[in-house]
Amino acid sequence: MAFPAPPHVQSAQAQVAAALQQVEGKPVDLLTVPWTEVETSIPKLLGGAFNPNDPNHQGLALGLAGALAERLGKEHNAFWFVNRDSPEGASLGFPEVPIVLSPFGEVMNALVSGKLARLDEVAAGIRRTLGEARFGAAGNRPKLGPAEYQRMVDPGFMQFLVVDPAKAQKALDTKPDALARDIREALGRANQLPAEVRQQFEGQVVAVLQQMDATKTLAQQVEVAPRIAELMIHLYASQGNTGAAQNEFWGQLILPLLFIGAPQSFPPVDEEEVGAFNQGVPALELFVDVVPHAVQAPEDGLLGAFDRSEVGLVHPSFERAGVQRFLKLKTDRLKPLLEQFDANQMVDAVRRFTKYMEEKAGKGAPPNPQNEEMLKAATVLLTDLKRAVTETKGELCLRQITEADAMSEQVVAVVRQALNAPRIILA
Repeated sequence: MAFPAPPHVQSAQAQVAAALQQVEGKPVDLLTVPWTEVETSIPKLLGGAFNPNDPNHQGLALGLAGALAERLGKEHNAFWFVNRDSPEGASLGFPEVPIVLSPFGEVMNALVSGKLARLDEVAAGIRRTLGEARFGAAGNRPKLGPAEYQRMVDPGFMQFLVVDPAKAQKALDTKPDALARDIREALGRANQLPAEVRQQFEGQVVAVLQQMDATKTLAQQVEVAPRIAELMIHLYASQGNTGAAQNEFWGQLILPLLFIGAPQSFPPVDEEEVGAFNQGVPALELFVDVVPHAVQAPEDGLLGAFDRSEVGLVHPSFERAGVQRFLKLKTDRLKPLLEQFDANQMVDAVRRFTKYMEEKAGKGAPPNPQNEEMLKAATVLLTDLKRAVTETKGELCLRQITEADAMSEQVVAVVRQALNAPRIILA
């Protein structure tokens, strides 16, 4: 494959192959043997029927998922890509047509139904779709790779929103056809957007709303299109928001800076930390690693800033949505820190820490443009968060989005403005 299977999938696949060899008394090639033959060996491996809630049985499914992915890789050049929404932590993509497949999910469904041959049906469906694409317009499209799929699918970015709960409830209580009409009209008023951008937004959002059950409210069918439901809350109920940044940037750098504050002195550093500084590790990263928090942060929780008791659903209907990517947060711990936050003081503290490290290293800091970029981004995002929490009324929420979503945030802002702008009605 162009992108190898995750290590835990490779390990599970090797364990299943070894277990099959042991029970059958001969090697079993999981890449060529018919799935119907594999199915006859499963009761021997498990000592009975498949139980989807048994971790050992899930391990079997993960191993078979690796084999399914490898078969599809050999036949169609399929590849793994990072996808945090998937149970495996990765999904399978195809270069010719945007197809996202969870091999683990397909194997679990087949094992639960007691018909592993369903995997042949999955493969046949993919074969048919790719065959049609080769003879259609899709055949002229640029090939897709793991990076393109990850940008489209993996929720690797986060942004904070302040949501008006009454407006969120109203949007969720609305039927999707009404939302579709409303958004289409807003797109018509958003003249600053190029026509192709408006058309793309309509195809990605309005078209999905129109395909939903028009007799039910959005809240009654959140599980059908949870990402669209999240977007409706953002469009109709957001009162303020931060920019989007990678999950790791928020959790490992930005929020720790808030808990550290702007110390006047710094703790002793050891040879390892001085060595890292000399080797070009950004001073900002060392600042976060070395300097203790001025205020205690939760030891275990979301982003190292929110205790589990401080995290909830943005709306009860999202209980049916599966993976939760839109969360409501309590701000009792964060709000005092944000009220005291001063961007200039934080930057000054990092600058003083850099000089402190230069003194310990006996030489100046190596040139590192990345350090300045990270410091600027952290300053902007923390200022955004302070403004959202301290100056805007509503509930603080956290939204996990894809890189493609993050890149389209300016378009969403224009549509949101058009939705909320006063409308002139001529009598």
